[in-house]
Amino acid sequence: MKVKIEWMYKKPKGPSVSFSSDEMNAPVALIVAEDLERTGRVKDLQFIDSNEQRWSMKEMKKFSKGIQKEPHNAFVYFDGGYDLGDRRSGLGCVIYYEQNQKSYRLRVNSMVEQLSSNNEAEYAALHFALQELDALGVRQQEVTFAGDSQVVIKQLTDEWPVMEEELSNWADRVENRVGDLGIRPIYEVLSRKKNKEADRLATQALNGVDIRSTVEYEGNHKNSPADE
Repeated sequence: MKVKIEWMYKKPKGPSVSFSSDEMNAPVALIVAEDLERTGRVKDLQFIDSNEQRWSMKEMKKFSKGIQKEPHNAFVYFDGGYDLGDRRSGLGCVIYYEQNQKSYRLRVNSMVEQLSSNNEAEYAALHFALQELDALGVRQQEVTFAGDSQVVIKQLTDEWPVMEEELSNWADRVENRVGDLGIRPIYEVLSRKKNKEADRLATQALNGVDIRSTVEYEGNHKNSPADE
């Protein structure tokens, strides 16, 4: 969860000035807030989440302590591939997440039939990723979904209209699953080069290679996605 910090700076025998920070991850915000409070000149410090809900220091500490035990800070790469010849589709997703103060990477794919286009396969891959988040137990939090399908992402963010009935049905499925999980989605469009993990998984699915792997992960996945 990302939050902003708001606080009042009060100098003895001086004026009070209000401040607001940029958004940051909740654990980082807690560290900053505790450092601010050590100055002895901070009053009325609060955290504000993306839903404009306000949290006290005590509430944020309790929340952060509890969420460490659950999967959180999830970042999802997804991709779908379509074989026009036999109407098979390969779905791939990579989920980076944190749990118990460790970072993990889940790589998984699936082959499905009876879709009719590459755009449907892309939607199906995103829905597949949501099913995996559900299985992990990701609930009531912000999740970033990154893919190279402008059609899917721009339609879900209402930048492009959904004209085809099949894609409209997939968009409804995705939005319903997002709502059921209480996820607040952030969508990012990537180049195919930056989506190579999920792309490779989708291709492997089309080639009959099933992948499901969870490993502890170190490093910055945004800057250097793995290509095992």
